[in-house]
Amino acid sequence: MTEPKITQLQPMPTDWHRALCVVAHPDDLEYGCSAAIAGWTDGGRDVIYVLATRGEAGIDTLDPAVCGALREREQRAGAAAVGVSTVEFLDHRDGVIEYGPALRRDIAAAIRRHRPELVITLNHRDTWGEVAWNTPDHVAVGRATLDAAADAGNRWIFPELTEQGLEPWNGVRWVAIAGSGRPTHAVDAGPGLERAVRSLLEHRTYIEALTQQDPETYVRDFLTTQTTANAARFGGTPAVAFEVFSR
Repeated sequence: MTEPKITQLQPMPTDWHRALCVVAHPDDLEYGCSAAIAGWTDGGRDVIYVLATRGEAGIDTLDPAVCGALREREQRAGAAAVGVSTVEFLDHRDGVIEYGPALRRDIAAAIRRHRPELVITLNHRDTWGEVAWNTPDHVAVGRATLDAAADAGNRWIFPELTEQGLEPWNGVRWVAIAGSGRPTHAVDAGPGLERAVRSLLEHRTYIEALTQQDPETYVRDFLTTQTTANAARFGGTPAVAFEVFSR
């Protein structure tokens, strides 16, 4: 019997200057794709983070009022570790983000404000690899981001944004989904992996609530396993994988 052919991942597009990363929670990008982001910022590209929430419902032992402020600080430090200086929060409520026009409008506004060619978000499907159930926050933000990439270019959707001085932006060329079970493209993880480890380690309070393992051991094992799993489909090179939708 012939062995099934492994579909190779294509290199990510490189002819862009600015990326906007839109996710639900602090640490979503650090778990998903910060090794790629470190490589991009090293190459002189501009990367901006927008988070729907401050992750205030993410740690059972911390009151949300305390937790949100702490996780915001950790997120800003994690972003700085991979060369990202602009981090914005949309102040949707953690755990109960609703997909709909309000969320699409907030993300479309961010796209108009920052005018990226590449938009990054996290897995918008119901499951992780058809094995583990995804959270409704990830699903809502991922779907809304895919839709908002088009909304941002249409002046008749959310016309109030134009009235606020946010002119339509039809320059998004790709939306890339990190953590997808159907990846199409990848980025070499090697150059940015050590900074990705440092970036995720900045979420120490969350990690210490999540696992009894030594935080650095946990983080390094997680990111190494994740990137190595994509190597067979990327010429043997550990990689961060994305599902890319062209526009």
